[in-house]
Formats: sequence, C-alpha cells, structure tokens
Amino acid sequence: MIVKRELWESIPLLHVYDETMNENTPVVVFFHGFMSAKEHNLHYAYQLIQKGIRVILPDALLHGERIGNLSEIEMNASFWKIVLTSVNELHTIYEQLKQKQLLASDKIGVSGTSMGGVVTSGSLAVYPWIKTAGICMGTASYTKFAEHQVKEFAEKGIKLPMTKNEQQQLILLLDRYNLEDKEEAWKHRPIIFWHGERDTVVPYEMSRDFYEQHVLNNSDTQIEFISAPKAGHAVSRSGMLQVTNFLAQHLA
Repeated sequence: MIVKRELWESIPLLHVYDETMNENTPVVVFFHGFMSAKEHNLHYAYQLIQKGIRVILPDALLHGERIGNLSEIEMNASFWKIVLTSVNELHTIYEQLKQKQLLASDKIGVSGTSMGGVVTSGSLAVYPWIKTAGICMGTASYTKFAEHQVKEFAEKGIKLPMTKNEQQQLILLLDRYNLEDKEEAWKHRPIIFWHGERDTVVPYEMSRDFYEQHVLNNSDTQIEFISAPKAGHAVSRSGMLQVTNFLAQHLA
C-alpha cells in the first residue's frame, strides 16, 4: 500500500494505491469529518485497497493542511461553507483523476463520515457520475440539518456571527443539495447509510426518517440502511467493514 501526499489544484490530499493498479482501477473519494483530517481515515483506505480500489483522501477547507486560525464558534459558523467547498472540489478531483489518467471507467464512489457523510449526500444530489456511495452519520437533508444546528446553538446560548436574514439565505442555498428531494439521484444508485441510534451530533432520526418515508417500501431502490442501536457519533469497526464491503461490491 502506497500513501502519497499530493496537491491537486490547491487541494491537499492523500493518494492511496498499490503497484498493481492502473487507469481501470475503481476509485473511492473519502471525506473526513468536522475538526478531523484526511489521515484519520486511512483505516478505510486500507480496507478498500485490499479490495482493489484506489482511494483519494482530501483535506477539507480549514482542516488538516488547510487549517485556519479560527475559534470554535467561527468554525461552527463556517460549517456549510466547508461542506459546499468540498462538494465543489469533488468535481475538481474527478476532473484531475481523468486528466492524470487514473480513471478510465465510470467506477467511482464517494464516501465519508460525519461532515464527510454530509458532503457525500450533497454530492449525490448534484453529480450523476457517482456510481455508488457510503454515507456514515450524514443526512439526506441539508436544510433540515442546518435548521437543527441553528436551533441547537440557540438552546446552548451560542450566538453565531450570522444575521437572521443570512441564515434564511443559507437555507435557500442549501435546498439544492437535499438528496431526499431528488428521487432521480438516489432511486437507482447503490447507497449505504450507516448511523448510530445514539448519535447526538447528526441526528439519527433524519437518516431513519428518510429511509422509512422514501425507501422502505420502494422495491426499486438499491439503498441499504444500517442502524446501530448502541452506537453514538462514531462508526464501529463492523460499520466500517460493512461500508467498505458495500462500496467494493458495487464498484467491482
């Protein structure tokens, strides 16, 4: 397994592969969580490499090699800017894979944990070229999660540096990325959701409600929903294996 630090169009990332791989090798782009960094998900890359998949691990804006000197409140206020930047940069990574002759097929998947799962969900809503995806502790609705965050901060007495009007404008902007509202984006694509029922950071109920309302009685979908009763906001080893096995199966 080779791990190389690279810079693709100003995006610092880890390119993980082995000597046997070529332009026909499937690729997974894996996004890390909030206040984390690319190298913290190398265990996912290890599992995927064993299954014959090239892995790209980018650093999100204001994270890892791109860290800024922001306070916790400023970072929280920047959450959606970070998410949308990652969604946009995924297209750059896709184009770079093509230009570098690392992706000659349509076998590309996207996955991530927490904020990375949120990035994955929004990316599915806007990029039809994603073949399969893994959403760990994410949400299928940007607007519902943003509204939840605003309410949660208010209850904790945290004042975000945003006016009411700016918050409303943000909600309108995020609507475009609501996966649950875009049936054509999820109905025929293999997607695995993993979520701990005790998650207090990204509410489990949002993932569960999407599955129960849109997927459960829809026999046409290829969506798998894994609910972990005892898990909080951390993916278990079994969850990690289930997600990587699912991605490998659908990129074979």
